[in-house]
Amino acid sequence: MIGLMRKNLVDLPTNFSLNYWWCSGFMIGSFLMLQIGTGIILSFLYVADVNLSFMCVTEFTNDSVFSWFMRYGHIWGVSFIFILYFVHMGRALYYSSYGKVGVWNVGFILYLLMMAEAFLGYILPWHQMSYWAATVITSILQGIPVIGNSLFKYVVGGFSVTNDTLVRVFSAHVCLAFVIMGVAVLHMYYLHLKGSNNPLYLSEGYGDVVLFHSYFSVKDLFSLLCLLTGLVIILLVGPDTLLDVEGYIEADTLVTPVSIKPEWYFLAFYAMLRSVESKLGGLILVLGFLVLLWLPTMNFSCVYCEFRQSIFWWIVSIFGLLTYLGACHPVPPYVTLSKSASGLIVALMFLFKSSTVLSYEVDNEDEYVTVE
Repeated sequence: MIGLMRKNLVDLPTNFSLNYWWCSGFMIGSFLMLQIGTGIILSFLYVADVNLSFMCVTEFTNDSVFSWFMRYGHIWGVSFIFILYFVHMGRALYYSSYGKVGVWNVGFILYLLMMAEAFLGYILPWHQMSYWAATVITSILQGIPVIGNSLFKYVVGGFSVTNDTLVRVFSAHVCLAFVIMGVAVLHMYYLHLKGSNNPLYLSEGYGDVVLFHSYFSVKDLFSLLCLLTGLVIILLVGPDTLLDVEGYIEADTLVTPVSIKPEWYFLAFYAMLRSVESKLGGLILVLGFLVLLWLPTMNFSCVYCEFRQSIFWWIVSIFGLLTYLGACHPVPPYVTLSKSASGLIVALMFLFKSSTVLSYEVDNEDEYVTVE
């Protein structure tokens, strides 16, 4: 066991050119451990019952500094994980790390699992926004042809979101956390099997190798320390910054909030869902974007392509715009902007991935000529 850890954490050959963008994976893993630790403690205090959940969360939040810190640390930990994940995936797109198919496929599955886990956890406090967000999102299943209604009843446990739904959500939230741990280990396995990408994209192995410890281990620990310091400062200064006003009101099935919206890391997809009048159409649009985002292609010299760089930053900008539009009321001009931005980001993602294939073919021809 010690030899295995030393091989993968100490004597691991690593490209010297890796910069701080490559620290995001280590920090995601660290915050995942933090989430699981705080989640286990909170699960001991939580009661999955529609009549008690909101009161339970309120009481153990006000009961002691320790339980308060556990809950808000858990809330903000999710936001930090998604910020890091966006950075991690953005770096992978920019530097074409998706060319390592095994690493990219497992990492993308991990992203989908984390989205599901975050959504399940958002339902558990059973406040107004969590209840109605669960109602809106699960209703999308009814738009699926043939099996939609049966799938909806199976997921929610009835004809609407009820106590059965909450019990199922709590059980799935706890179990899925350990599934995510296993997939994260598998992601690390493929990463160490194939090696990491690098900013210079030196193909066929390592051209500037150093050992992982202590050069990169110190860099990772320094980055993690900075983020943990930022987390503590946020908890002490503004712990409720990301919480909606409806989050302080117990769920009421007879009163609909003025504006129903999910957490900030789902707002871009929520804007895309709302941009199409049909539930099935919005679902297809989101799935189409995710498929294009996942689509692994091969490329060996696209990092310095100004055309692809401009497309990448356009995608990032439009994704940020959709995040803002998802928090706005579904009224003009926000609806029109959401439709335009949703269609544009899908088109740009298609262009980004297809241009990679073209670059691959051209660059490989040049590479083979050089080698011969």
